[in-house]
Amino acid sequence: MNAEWEMLTPSRITAALDQYVIGQKEAKRAVAVALRNRMRRQKLSPEMAEEVIPKNILMIGPTGVGKTEIARRLAKLVSAPFLKVEATKYTEVGYVGRDVESMVRDLFNVGLQMVKSEMAENNREAAAANTEERILDLLLNVRPDSPPPTEADKEARERFRRKLRNGDYEQTPVTIRTADKAPTGIAGMFAIPGMPDGADDGRLSDILGDIFSGHRKSERKMPVGEAREILLKEESEKLVENGNAVKLAKERVEQLGIIFIDEIDKLATASRHGSGEVSREGVQRDMLPIIEGSKVNTKYGMIDTSHILFIAAGAFHMSKPSDLMPELQGRLPVRVELHSLTPDDFYRILTEPQNALVRQYTALMETEGVALHFEEAALRRLSQIAAQVNRNTEDIGARRLYTIMERLLEDLSFEAETYSGRDFTVTEALVDEKLSALCESQDLSAYIL
Repeated sequence: MNAEWEMLTPSRITAALDQYVIGQKEAKRAVAVALRNRMRRQKLSPEMAEEVIPKNILMIGPTGVGKTEIARRLAKLVSAPFLKVEATKYTEVGYVGRDVESMVRDLFNVGLQMVKSEMAENNREAAAANTEERILDLLLNVRPDSPPPTEADKEARERFRRKLRNGDYEQTPVTIRTADKAPTGIAGMFAIPGMPDGADDGRLSDILGDIFSGHRKSERKMPVGEAREILLKEESEKLVENGNAVKLAKERVEQLGIIFIDEIDKLATASRHGSGEVSREGVQRDMLPIIEGSKVNTKYGMIDTSHILFIAAGAFHMSKPSDLMPELQGRLPVRVELHSLTPDDFYRILTEPQNALVRQYTALMETEGVALHFEEAALRRLSQIAAQVNRNTEDIGARRLYTIMERLLEDLSFEAETYSGRDFTVTEALVDEKLSALCESQDLSAYIL
């Protein structure tokens, strides 16, 4: 465990989450403890660590109150592979659609790309140096079977290097050899009817790609500037040891991976009330071994899900957590309730986070030369209207602010060029003028999409 992780105490984790998600203290505490327990586990003996399993979490609350954002930001704190899935996208084994094991394969792909990107970044200088040598070879017509360079050749190469770094050859055409790729969608031509999406683990695509391309290379002529991008990518891939990347990705996914399962309440709703859809109870049953801990086959080998952290979430408007299968409930032992947002919450959302909407709209208008300002009274009134509309219609949480802000600033956004070089202040009176109808109308859906 590195020093940065050691510094991530539960209080510091929650403080970091506070920068992006307002309120929901109970949920933040739960995920902070879950993350810290992962760090504590790494200090245990291998025998004891194997027995310490993640305390999976069930988040209960309306949409737009921060469930997904809490999980996503938590993963970013420790560069953990993170995958958000929707429970309703999966079908019971034996039906056309995605099987639940595909979420683990998708998570591994996320982890592998993360590791490869980090390796490429670490090797960026070496890849750039190798790319420069290849371009010089092309400019000087140096081939693998060319005789050893003379002193004159070396001096000429350095002259070319200086000019290359100076940008003199950016438009000079060179011919490079690039690998052919299999025709797009070739694997889909051989899809087996009824086979779940992703069931081939990517093997079919790989095999057919090899067959159709034959690893052939074709010659392409292009300017040095364009060739550099292609060659740099090739050199970066060469420096990333694929076997080592797979090993590191496997370890990171198994020990730090987080899967966020959204809309899990829809499984309970369908199961409880019945529907013509594929059995949602069957999907719950298929999830049980994945969440409890099992081995899932991927094209890179088996992935053990025993220590992957699962965070499930749902609004549970039409159902309750107890409508889930008892076995699945037992695999989500930590339950936290996220509350509907109050006017004070909306005000803080507008002003406090690093990506606050007020900052976003101010920056957007600055690009048009408009200095946009918001009076505090205007922001307070905005917050009251957002909370009231959520109470009277469908509660969509903080997402309500997006529709309200768009309606409020619609005219300014459309006529921004006429305000260029001027200040524009949003007052409480302007808020009432633009948005008061939302509170007075009996059919608010006519105003808010």
